[in-house]
Amino acid sequence: MTGRIVVAATPIGNADDASARLRDTLASADVIAAEDTRRLRDLARRLGVELSAEIIAVHDHNEGDRAPGLVERARAGAQVLVVSDAGMPTVSDPGFRVVEAAVAGGVDVTVLPGPSAVLTALALSGLPTDRFCFEGFVPRKAGERSRALAALAAEPRTLVFFEAPHRLEATLDDMARELGAQRQAAVCRELTKTYEEVHRAPLADLATWARETTPRGEIVIVVGGRAAEAPSVESLVAEALARIASGERAKDAVADLAQAGGVPRRDLYAAVLQARDQARDQAHQSDEPADG
Repeated sequence: MTGRIVVAATPIGNADDASARLRDTLASADVIAAEDTRRLRDLARRLGVELSAEIIAVHDHNEGDRAPGLVERARAGAQVLVVSDAGMPTVSDPGFRVVEAAVAGGVDVTVLPGPSAVLTALALSGLPTDRFCFEGFVPRKAGERSRALAALAAEPRTLVFFEAPHRLEATLDDMARELGAQRQAAVCRELTKTYEEVHRAPLADLATWARETTPRGEIVIVVGGRAAEAPSVESLVAEALARIASGERAKDAVADLAQAGGVPRRDLYAAVLQARDQARDQAHQSDEPADG
């Protein structure tokens, strides 16, 4: 009978966030692939769960080597549970190579959803959540970090990053320089834990705060995306004239563009009429015969 790979989210701070499914699966799994076996045993102790599974250390340095064996154990009928130190495996944590090998080998994979530092910080940030992207840890070296952030300067989606506390000040300084000093952001620290903190401010102010306070603990940075630039009145007038020339009623074109551009309809309509009159006058003058 074929078993399966079970990818399970674990608490990111508060052990009470562990689901009943996680507790049951920890107790019933045949094999547990853990990023840190000591942390796994500590979690089980805090949850009051007795482990009977074979426990295997699977981390960034050995996951590629151990993934095929875990998949074969599942193929042979074992329930293989994959957990990281905190949050969802595969998201800046081990687990992806195991899932990749299982999918390639036709072995069933399922997920026990649960705590996520990315989503928790995003919800707390006060920044737009309808569209976002997760960038993980930025590069450690200053030059590489600056280049990576510069490449994201025009990104309109909310950005989510992980960062170590001893690099927070330098990262926020680089973010302020490459993304904009007044770009709104939030630094979320020790999520779901006793000393949870969220600081919301422009990037330049957050960099100053980090320099003065030296925050500790696990940190998530959430940065607002680049705001769309409002179209100029000139570009709206040009588009309106093009639409009118193609047969659209002037009032309809102006009403649509005024709403989309966030400008008063009356002002845009007056500008369109003025531009149209100027174009007619110029065309009339060009048709007049030259003197002499």
